[in-house]
Amino acid sequence: MSDVALPAAAVRRASLGWLLLRRLVRRRLVLISLVILLVAIVVAVGAPWIAPYSPRRMEIAHRLSPPSWAHWFGTDEFGRDELSRCIYGARLSLSVGSLVVLVSLACGTLLGVVSGYVRRLDGLLMRVTDALMAFPDILLAIALMAALGASLTDVVIALGTVYTPRVARVARGATLVLRELQFIEAAEALGASGRRVIAVHLLPNLLSPLLVQGTFVFAFSILTEAALSFLGAGVPPTSPSWGNMIAAAQEYMQGAAWLILAPGLCIVFTVLSLQMVGDGLRDALDPRLRRLT
Repeated sequence: MSDVALPAAAVRRASLGWLLLRRLVRRRLVLISLVILLVAIVVAVGAPWIAPYSPRRMEIAHRLSPPSWAHWFGTDEFGRDELSRCIYGARLSLSVGSLVVLVSLACGTLLGVVSGYVRRLDGLLMRVTDALMAFPDILLAIALMAALGASLTDVVIALGTVYTPRVARVARGATLVLRELQFIEAAEALGASGRRVIAVHLLPNLLSPLLVQGTFVFAFSILTEAALSFLGAGVPPTSPSWGNMIAAAQEYMQGAAWLILAPGLCIVFTVLSLQMVGDGLRDALDPRLRRLT
């Protein structure tokens, strides 16, 4: 029976995945956002093969050149190709965003589930999260970066700390609802330990809200990383980051507007696409919203 049950369960999961995908692409705006994100991922992964030049290659003789066939997005003040730097900037931004999502989901889910299920720890853990959420995201990130230093790892740690409380709040709220349902009470009555209840019964039912929250954290982390780099508190200035590119282009706004336009549009389209996909996931996974559509 186990040999039959395993393929059946796999087929059921696959059918649910296709059903979710069909609900997502039913909205044209979400479909366009998915295509933009797919293109951004392909560009980021294939940056060494797609970029026409090295992002650090300087050609002083062609500095501040406008867009042309040789340099589609123009060149910066050092003659570096803007298109190549935007492509490598996509790799850095998506890497930071994905790592921040992993850190914040892992830590936030643990804090939220423990806080919602183990009530004696709820007060202490939620006061800590409230204290972190009392600070604006960018100010807390700048303070953490000042204490940690300027590197990619430090950016991930700082942004993961900033967005962990938001994930913890979502996980705690869902846990408080789930722990009062009958199947949780039945598992406890049958003698299931707290760890088993959390691992087997709570966490699988938290996937939907956490998946939606993860898309928003992804978008906010890309935006905050660009803001940190723009302020000089993010990755080192030598790294091809969208925020660093905008910061360096401030001096040339009047005569070389393309230096700000290219990385700015990259940030706008990536963050907006993630937000649209998050909204689509929320609508597709929430049965109450599906009944209204």
